[in-house]
Amino acid sequence: MPIAVDIDVMLARRKMSVGELADRVGITPANLAVLKNGRAKAVRFATLAALCEVLECQPGDLLRWEAGEAEEAEEAVAG
Repeated sequence: MPIAVDIDVMLARRKMSVGELADRVGITPANLAVLKNGRAKAVRFATLAALCEVLECQPGDLLRWEAGEAEEAEEAVAG
C-alpha cells in the first residue's frame, strides 16, 4: 500500500507502549497493531484524531505517502 504508517516512530519518541496507546485512544491492542503494521484498509477520522491527541502530533506525523509502492501496484495491475 502506498500509505505508510509511522505510529512506531511516534511511540518511540513519546516512550509509550502499544498497550498504553490503545488504552488511551480507546481501541483494542489488536486493532492498533493492524493499523501500526500497515494492514488496515481504512482509519476513521475520530481514531486518527484520538491518536494525534494522545501522541501530541499531526496526522502527517503518523501517515505518509510512498510513491514507489503506488507505481509498483499500478504496474502489477497493468502487467
